[in-house]
Amino acid sequence: QFSTTGCSLALHHTEKPKHEAICEYRPYSCPCPGTSCDWEGSLEAVMSHLMHAHKSITTLQGEDIIFLATDINLPGAVDWVMMQSCFGHHFMLVLKKQEKCEGHQQFFATVLLIGTRKQAESFQYRLELHGSCHRLTWEASPCSIHDGVAVAIRSSNCLVFDTATAHLFADNGNLGINVTISTC
Repeated sequence: QFSTTGCSLALHHTEKPKHEAICEYRPYSCPCPGTSCDWEGSLEAVMSHLMHAHKSITTLQGEDIIFLATDINLPGAVDWVMMQSCFGHHFMLVLKKQEKCEGHQQFFATVLLIGTRKQAESFQYRLELHGSCHRLTWEASPCSIHDGVAVAIRSSNCLVFDTATAHLFADNGNLGINVTISTC
């Protein structure tokens, strides 16, 4: 199905659906969580789409930044999104608050590369929450936006913490997460 965009595999018809679901040459969907955006396009067009259609997303330059999630006490499911640009690539930082069990909310923080799975293997990220006497750190390789936030959460490739932990590190309802991107 994606031969016109570069896929050269020839598969038996029974193997095609499984491959097409993960094919690197399939169109990229809008990676912005929490929106009902149905945009699809090439990898090269993703950043242009985000800058024009999702103007509220802030982009910071550098390997070390602070991702500030404001008003973490907002009720219900909430997504905070920010972009980080370094090493010639763009990374999407996502903090997602959702109800995991009845009445029990959890926060999920992860980093996605605006790039392919192969490119994502070249990077590591570190998320750190700092408090007066506490530190919580998570290190991992970013997922590609082809996989998305849902896959990162399902595969536990993210920093997970509950509301009590969020309040331990928050300052007046705002949560600062130190984000460091490095190459492998």
